[in-house]
Formats: sequence, C-alpha cells, structure tokens
Amino acid sequence: MNTDGIASSLQQVHSRIQAVCECTQRPSEQVELIAVSKRQSAETIRVAYQCGQRAFGESYVQEALDKMADLADLDIAWHFIGRVQSNKTRQIATHFDWVHGLADAGHARRLSEQRPADLPPLNVCLQVNLSGESSKDGVAPTALAELLAVCDHLPGLRVRGLMTLPAPSGDDMAQRQPFRALRDLRDQLATPARPLSVLSMGMSDDLEAAILEGATFVRIGTAVFGSRSELAHFWVNRSGKID
Repeated sequence: MNTDGIASSLQQVHSRIQAVCECTQRPSEQVELIAVSKRQSAETIRVAYQCGQRAFGESYVQEALDKMADLADLDIAWHFIGRVQSNKTRQIATHFDWVHGLADAGHARRLSEQRPADLPPLNVCLQVNLSGESSKDGVAPTALAELLAVCDHLPGLRVRGLMTLPAPSGDDMAQRQPFRALRDLRDQLATPARPLSVLSMGMSDDLEAAILEGATFVRIGTAVFGSRSELAHFWVNRSGKID
C-alpha cells in the first residue's frame, strides 16, 4: 500500500474511533490506535510513521528486532502483542515498551528481572481468557488477582491494565459482552495504587464495540494495512524461517 493508501486508511480508522467516542461523550484522545505491523516491512511502517502513526504492534520477536534496527531513527512506541515465550523474554524486556499478552507469573518474573536497569519499568497488560477455552491464551478471571499480586512485587514491570482477545462475532451485542466483562473485572480489581486504567481490546472488525465498553487501546491491522491476502510478501527472518 502506498503513502496515500495508508494515510487514507489511518484517517478512516481515526474517524471510526472519533464517531464512537462522540456517541459515548469520550474524548477521542482517550483511545490510542496501535497499528498491528506484523508481516509488514520496515518501509511500510516508515510510511505509516510519516502519516502520523507512532505506536506499532508486533507478534514475532525476531521480525520485530530486525525492523527496530532499520527504524532506529524513529521515536516509535513498540508494543509486543504476541504470545510470550520463555526463550524470548530477554529480547522482549530489552527492546519493547509494552507487552499486551502477559498471562504467566514465571514470564512476569523473567521480564522484570531481564528489564535493563537504565530503562523504565516495562508497561504490561495482563491477558484475560474470558471464554475459558483451552485453546485461548490468557489467565482465567478467577486467577487474575493472584497474578496481579505477583506483578505488584516486580520492580521491572508496571501493570497498566488488562487485555482480551474474544472470539469473532457478527452480532453487535455479542461483540460487546466480553469487552464489558473485562471492564467489570477491571473495576473490581483496580486500586488507587494500581488503577488498571488501560483496556487493550478491539480490532478492525469490532473496535466500535470495544470502545463503547471502555477500550483505551485498539489493535488494528487489516483496516490500516489491508488484509493478509493483499500483502506482497511475508516477513522471513534471517534463518529463512517464520519466527
């Protein structure tokens, strides 16, 4: 997608965000767009940056590190939105500003210990599995308080809020239900010392439902960069394998 195409797509997404915020009487500045740039080239990210986008979400560590090196001259906020793996925690802790899928106490301890001392604490959102499906990542709602208590004692982390990734639904009310459940869970567990002000929820097909229920981050890939079938190539790391 060329510069004009990305600029137009970003404007359309921001218009969608603004329209929902007006309905709920929220300032649109309360909802930040994370452009999901996995499988996009560094050149494409640079174009989006030139169009005003600053936060980008990556799911594959090696792919992200290669792009970070190519884009080191830009003040990008890098969000890790993939599954956290034990053998990747040091790289995540060293190079990312945010982690959106933390759901394991062991990973939390590793990220905190491996966060470089010259960097601020790593911003994290704890991923909640609201459906109970074993195939879905995330901590069960009943175990969230315990994970929060662990993270409260890890100086290398700053828990900013919660994240969820519900199953797709074509029904407006069904879309809103898991987002409402995450907001309610946040309201139950927030404290003055740990307000959990961030709700990371909503993607290209359901961002309106997420914002109506209080989303503060929406993670948008397709609506910004186009569908995966439209990509000219897939990113391959230096070993020749998908990370």
